[in-house]
Amino acid sequence: MTAQTTHGAAEAEVTGALLALSRVLVAMAASSLADLDEEVTLPQFRMLVLLVSRGPQRVGDLALELSVTSSTATRMCNRLVGKGLVAREERATDRRAAWITLTPAGRELVSAAMDRRRDAIAALVKDTPLIRPYALTALVNAVVESAGELTDAEWRLAIG
Repeated sequence: MTAQTTHGAAEAEVTGALLALSRVLVAMAASSLADLDEEVTLPQFRMLVLLVSRGPQRVGDLALELSVTSSTATRMCNRLVGKGLVAREERATDRRAAWITLTPAGRELVSAAMDRRRDAIAALVKDTPLIRPYALTALVNAVVESAGELTDAEWRLAIG
């Protein structure tokens, strides 16, 4: 086997492992929302997370980030506005676009759901033998940054 073939095999193993992990994490994400008072879907929660990590956004920009149509993003925003989790604002410099901002209740909901996820993940990690934890952390953070997301340290600063 050449170094390139070995590298390709290693990438395939990492990809498969991360795919399997994503199934576990999606289940945890759904579970972390299920027990909260507000009925929030995973796509709506993803919108709230984007608002935490990137600040106020135009509806059109949220639609692009979520890979949905502008009308779908608008309906999601309307539902979240109705629940008091986001607010719609108009800016004097851009009156054509509605800007969506996170409310304190929205920030609290995201924080509570993330705390539940952190506890569930910590329980899994506690029972898992880690051979090279810092190498794993570096790999996961590199994937997170490659996806344009915040690392956990950056997230904690953003959520406040």
